[in-house]
Amino acid sequence: MKPILKLIIAIMLILCLADMPYGFYELVRFAAAGGAFIYLSYDYFKNKRDGLGFLFAGLALLFQPFFKVALGRVLWNIIDIVVAVALIFLIVRAFKKEQ
Repeated sequence: MKPILKLIIAIMLILCLADMPYGFYELVRFAAAGGAFIYLSYDYFKNKRDGLGFLFAGLALLFQPFFKVALGRVLWNIIDIVVAVALIFLIVRAFKKEQ
């Protein structure tokens, strides 16, 4: 389930680069922070991978939809790309470990 969750969020973050309705960005914030990043943080802490646990906890705080962090569109686009690439990297690394 974790790879699918990471892939969905990565795709949503990449779609944020397009000119989408404002509601889409709100959906991404709720899905990323409220669903994916909090779950991933918990899961990594549970599996004794504290570095990734703290990373996803920080991302959950950054993306949380209640107290918006105003960084400007360009900086948010950079963050979206970096996080999407990191999520895809984690997916690929997990598949390589399994083989």
